[in-house]
Amino acid sequence: MTAQVSTGLGAEYADTASAAYRSALEVIEQVEPRIAAATRKELADQRDSLKLIASENYASPAVLLTMGTWFSDKYAEGTIGHRFYAACQNVDTVEALAAEHARELFGAPYAYAQPHSGIDANLVAFWAILATRIEAPELATLGAKNVNDLSEADWEKLRAKLGNQRLLGMSLDTGGHLTHGFRPNISGKMFYQRSYGTDPTTGIIDYDAVAAAAREFKPLILVAGYSAYPRRVNFAKMREIADEVGATLMVDMAHFAGLVAGKVFTGDEDPVPHAHVTTTTTHKSLRGPRGGLVLATEEYSAAVDKGCPMVLGGPLSHVMAAKAVALAEARQPAFRDYAQNIADNAKALAEGFLKRGATLVTGGTDNHIVLLDVQSFGVTGRQAESALLDAGVVTNRNSIPNDPNGAWYSSGIRFGTPALTTRGFTAADFDKVAELVVEVLKNTSAAAGTAGPSKAKYTIADGVADRVKAASAELLAANPLYPGLTL
Repeated sequence: MTAQVSTGLGAEYADTASAAYRSALEVIEQVEPRIAAATRKELADQRDSLKLIASENYASPAVLLTMGTWFSDKYAEGTIGHRFYAACQNVDTVEALAAEHARELFGAPYAYAQPHSGIDANLVAFWAILATRIEAPELATLGAKNVNDLSEADWEKLRAKLGNQRLLGMSLDTGGHLTHGFRPNISGKMFYQRSYGTDPTTGIIDYDAVAAAAREFKPLILVAGYSAYPRRVNFAKMREIADEVGATLMVDMAHFAGLVAGKVFTGDEDPVPHAHVTTTTTHKSLRGPRGGLVLATEEYSAAVDKGCPMVLGGPLSHVMAAKAVALAEARQPAFRDYAQNIADNAKALAEGFLKRGATLVTGGTDNHIVLLDVQSFGVTGRQAESALLDAGVVTNRNSIPNDPNGAWYSSGIRFGTPALTTRGFTAADFDKVAELVVEVLKNTSAAAGTAGPSKAKYTIADGVADRVKAASAELLAANPLYPGLTL
């Protein structure tokens, strides 16, 4: 595919966008020139590096420009048509459009566009489930309309129930997210939690093992989804497990929402028809602004709609507007081609690593993530991340199952294909990327010693970083970022 961030509107569109950004930066420069300079430098840096962070992408100029408007100035606590501030009619329009596009794109009965981030979306989902499953039945039993009608004694009993529910989610070291019950995260503090992992031999989810854990633990919430698992999930099976134990199935699709929107994941691999509640970010593979969404069945919609003031502050109206624009873009036919290219390119990257002798967690990928085990190169994840950055390759270190180096230093590097696919990279380009990554890692050595700060120290053979940067520059020049956009 060609570089899609231009949205295919040609030179006139690029000229218009260039004029808009130049004007904006000139205005900023009058107040704080260092911010304008940092903004220009950020674009230059992104243009000159191989961005392989799985959670990052490039939003279109239309999405980016939408965030820089006077919608930023509005307070709009509440919901559409029911705000706690006056003069929110235009915010109502923006939020309604964002929700409409989300419902149509994902085939969801209900969509909530207010969450500021993926973590906020998960908090809304958790508390909506608690409100629906625990609070509402308790209030009905006590004949109360809301918690303000409860006696202090009844309120304390309800609080105890809300704070002692069970959550079963994917463990962090096998690919889950912090918000799936990781104890230092608020999700691990809110719930009595346990984790399910993957098969120790294959690294693949063992659904029988998940079912056994659910039967034994009997969670209120079963969380599916991942941030560093390079395979697809059978959400129909996860729903069967949830139904068997009376759990609510919540799916966090923040990483792979673009593959769902682009119909790469369908049937049992599409979480929306199977989950009671689905959360996502709007950036990553969806290629929108930084923010979150919650999709839900009608059963949970009323509780989700109370996300503000339940756990959210005032909605970011300018970001909701940008979500609407990004979701409108994702409803175009070209987005399906883009999503398929993401998956095809991830497979090409994985195959490129394997044929050069590298070790991958699960042995490959069938989504947008490739998780490289760097132990065979004799370095930690942090050393590999730093060495690659020296060579102009932007990645992030990541834990692998049973990681001997822990989460900080780690033994893995997580790669993602959404951003470079946006730039127009092909399968052949990603094979070249694999070659460059392996060249860097083969020529990187860990510092002497095995403990403490030495796990971060490394050396790269002379000339390697420069050679890789030069080869990367050729790939980047052939696939320019925001082509025609000049500042």
